[in-house]
Amino acid sequence: MQPKPNAIPAAVQSSPEGGVVESFSPGQTDEFVQMLTESQSALYGYIVSLLVDRTAAKDVLQEVNLTLWRKAGSFAPGTSFLAWGCKVAYFHVLSYRRRSGRDRLVFDDDVLAYFAERQALRMPEVDRRARLLSECLKKLPERQRSLIEARYAPNGSVQRIAEVERKQVGAVSQMLFRIRETLMICVERGLKAEEAYE
Repeated sequence: MQPKPNAIPAAVQSSPEGGVVESFSPGQTDEFVQMLTESQSALYGYIVSLLVDRTAAKDVLQEVNLTLWRKAGSFAPGTSFLAWGCKVAYFHVLSYRRRSGRDRLVFDDDVLAYFAERQALRMPEVDRRARLLSECLKKLPERQRSLIEARYAPNGSVQRIAEVERKQVGAVSQMLFRIRETLMICVERGLKAEEAYE
């Protein structure tokens, strides 16, 4: 889990082509930052499913993030941020594959389009689970939430938490396992509750 930035990073306030990101009110900026942050894992999963190469997927994800910032004003509130992000990601994947040379392609663009469409069909479910997970994280006691955030922060590890907390690695692993289990149960309950109203 990545910490949510409080403001647009300077690196993405203007595009490489010189275009400036549309200005937002503070509330709009915070909401966009939250949606972008919460979609990172799902976007990465979508990209890596199309590219297979994890290193390339990370590079493409960074390009996608920049494009999403530059085009933030074109996002329609109330629609799926993740679906919008996946459309942008698909075109970046195509661009990456063409830059990389056809001799390195595992399958052609028609097959890629098929895979992309199949993955996109799964996105509403991924989006729903991500939203429920975010809600469940807010329900955790502060100490448990801090442990999860520390584990999934950049460069976070069980070893590092154990050192900071002055606990055995096994004890920290056990605590994290229980927290994850609590979150999983919470998400499953949320899914069942939503399905009951559909």
